[in-house]
Amino acid sequence: MGSENMSSRIKQIDYYILIPYLLLCAIGIIMVFSASSNVAAQNGTTPISYLIRQALFVVIGFGITYFMTSINITILKSPVVMGLGYLGVMVLLFGLLFFGQTVNGAAGWIRIGPINIQPAEIAKFILIIINAFFITRSNRETRLLNGEWWRTMRQPLIMSALIILLVFFQPDMGGATIIAAICFMMWLASGIPWRRSFRILVVTVAFIVCILFPIAVKLSESGAIKSYKLARVLAFVDPFGHASSAGAQLVNSYYALSNGGLFGVGLGNSIQKRGYLPEPNTDFIMAIVGEELGLVGIVVILILLAIIIGRAVQLGIRSTNGYYALLCYGIATYFTVQAVINVGGVAGVLPITGVTFPFISYGGSSMFSLTLALGTLLNISTRERKERNHDV
Repeated sequence: MGSENMSSRIKQIDYYILIPYLLLCAIGIIMVFSASSNVAAQNGTTPISYLIRQALFVVIGFGITYFMTSINITILKSPVVMGLGYLGVMVLLFGLLFFGQTVNGAAGWIRIGPINIQPAEIAKFILIIINAFFITRSNRETRLLNGEWWRTMRQPLIMSALIILLVFFQPDMGGATIIAAICFMMWLASGIPWRRSFRILVVTVAFIVCILFPIAVKLSESGAIKSYKLARVLAFVDPFGHASSAGAQLVNSYYALSNGGLFGVGLGNSIQKRGYLPEPNTDFIMAIVGEELGLVGIVVILILLAIIIGRAVQLGIRSTNGYYALLCYGIATYFTVQAVINVGGVAGVLPITGVTFPFISYGGSSMFSLTLALGTLLNISTRERKERNHDV
């Protein structure tokens, strides 16, 4: 009976999600091993230590993916699961104010024994399931059509805003941006009047770009305020003018991508990872990919991730269940925005915000949150396929 059940699950699995995921994890392990050679030497360890840890994160991620694929997805709607998840994230985010480890200007990590936990990563998945539940729980269509959008949206809006603010004040602008984008896209997909959403988005972006950003730049240049995160934004505007300080990462990222060209200098042969480019195994691992595997290597990784994202969107469009559809759209946005912000920072078209690349960068918290989301996608795909087969 058990073997029949396992055989049935294997037949129902969505290989358009599973195979790209496995390939990305394999590439990630290889590139973390390659990129961490100098980091390991600086920390007094061997490069294989990062290889082992990343492989362990991937194996645990496999376990999370299998678990999320196997459960009854309605468990995610349980008030206990959502309540404990949200409360746990809020407690951890508040804890960062007092016990957080500061790395690159952001107190985003809590150390528990040998483990570093990054609450902002877990918050991304928690808010996806919370928004999907509250938006679809009852009479959503009627309320939105009658213009009662605030009555429908106030609870997810308030819960999301609290987490976004706590993440922003770490300060983690990248994490806050990703979470805000996830929530916004889910609200937009819910049926909220798009004109109202568009107006809010335009006003917010215009306020940041036209007012807050110029004021912050002037204050920083005058020395009135000093901020590591703001210095990164200034380095984005003029990286070579800050090449000896905040612009060092971006300048050396340019050198890495330039060295790599179309086909790269070969796996393990990066020059920039040897003490020139900070964070080569985390935030800037795609620069090392570009240097060692070239533009071709970057494109292959982006295509693999795009297949997963495209499948998530397709599942959302095809689904007749509003809850499933919103989960798919939230997860697709999560993967897309995280990748865009990371690659944009590496290429110098977006400010550097310390965001990792999905399944490729070194890190446990990111891997665990991503696999929670990916396992949920596989679960939805399996359920949708079973329902279609049953109807036939």
